[in-house]
Amino acid sequence: MAQKIRESGEMGAMSAVYAQNVHAMDTALHVGQSFDIIRKVMAVADGEVTLYYIDGFVKDAVMQKLLLSFLSVKSLEDSAEAFCRKAVPHVEAEAVSDFSSMVTAVLSGAVIMLGSSFGASALMIDARSYPARQTEEPEGDRVMRGSRDGFVETLIFNTALVRRRVRHPSLTMRHYSIGKESATDVVMCFMSDRADGDYVKSLDQRLRSIKVGALTMGQQSLRECLIRSQWYNPFPKVRITERPDVAAAQVLEGSVLIMVDNTPEVMVLPTSVFDFMQETNDFYFPPLTGTYVRVVRYAVFLTTLLITPLWYLLLRHQDMVPAWLAFVLPEQTGKIPILVQLLLVEFIIDALRLASANTPDMLSNSLSVVGGLILGDFAVDIGWLIPEVILYMAFVAIANFTQRSYELGYAFKFLRMMLLLLTAGLGIWGFVGGCILILILLASNRGLNGKRHYLYPLIPFRPRALASLLVRLPKSREKKSN
Repeated sequence: MAQKIRESGEMGAMSAVYAQNVHAMDTALHVGQSFDIIRKVMAVADGEVTLYYIDGFVKDAVMQKLLLSFLSVKSLEDSAEAFCRKAVPHVEAEAVSDFSSMVTAVLSGAVIMLGSSFGASALMIDARSYPARQTEEPEGDRVMRGSRDGFVETLIFNTALVRRRVRHPSLTMRHYSIGKESATDVVMCFMSDRADGDYVKSLDQRLRSIKVGALTMGQQSLRECLIRSQWYNPFPKVRITERPDVAAAQVLEGSVLIMVDNTPEVMVLPTSVFDFMQETNDFYFPPLTGTYVRVVRYAVFLTTLLITPLWYLLLRHQDMVPAWLAFVLPEQTGKIPILVQLLLVEFIIDALRLASANTPDMLSNSLSVVGGLILGDFAVDIGWLIPEVILYMAFVAIANFTQRSYELGYAFKFLRMMLLLLTAGLGIWGFVGGCILILILLASNRGLNGKRHYLYPLIPFRPRALASLLVRLPKSREKKSN
């Protein structure tokens, strides 16, 4: 257990003198200055012990049983290890001698016990009980069928949710403590017999080499430490999930999970752009229904990228529009240029989304819907917008929710606006050039993929794996495609 929470520091080994160790712990923990850091001195048999712990992190029932057991001890052993074997009825307890790890242990929620006869050693008892909410279904990743549990902010609960689904000894949970001030617990989870060994080794080296003060924003801070910035490339570099069933399925397929304490999300690595288009509902539906839903999702989401630039291109080249398609051309263009109208509605949609996110739950749905209707109706009446612009942008706004990744949704939004501007400036060549630029951004996106390309299974081409992205096969016919 000491290795789980050990953090290297300037403080080294303990002193052999009990009073000096007590004074050093009092100084390091600023005992007396923080009300929630507790120091309890207790007479045990022929000696004395001092316990350090944080109020709110320790299970009261466990501590009461420990203290009662200490009262029945007839003699204080000459080492923490011997005392642990004979007098500590707790499953997670061990002797430690590194002063820095002891301080980190207390701040992480464990109990440190110094004994007058222990010499240069102490007893560490893991009686932690972190505040935690229930593992209810994530709000942003609900399913019509399937399990209803989700990851929470407590790391040990999240590892247990994965263990519950994958009961195999090769499932490995490797622990790290990252951040000089925060000492945030991070776990890398993988199947040792299925994950790429070189990839796991590379991630292990990256995690161990991180030098940062604190992971203030949880997995987002860790992601920024792990991945080299590509500010110009909007495509997401890491897939995130809040569902234990999805995480378990991915780790069984050879993926690596990275869990961060205080974060109810898990990073799934390596990541392909096609991974974002797979949803949990696909696998809880029958194969035919799952395949249909998946094809619809691909088609609709791709349409959100092209519909407004393509429509604007037709407006600029009305002589090329066939008669059967003439209905897409508006009779009136409004008082504001069409290009400005499309960009304006892009910003208005985000403004309404931000307003809805900051509105109390009981009012958010009604205000967002009513606000959108009122703004759209008045904008058409006064001539700012035309109905066609509102129609296409309403489709885009709703169709974005066919997949759950906000990052991918905003990536398509930025690329749609770029494609629209290029089309406005250069016409058909701008549209074609914009599409080529999007493919270049996809091919050049760099994350934590190791040997796997961001466009896998297109690069390298794996026909069976590519087909499985479109067709939902029955479980009995699934084969390893990578």
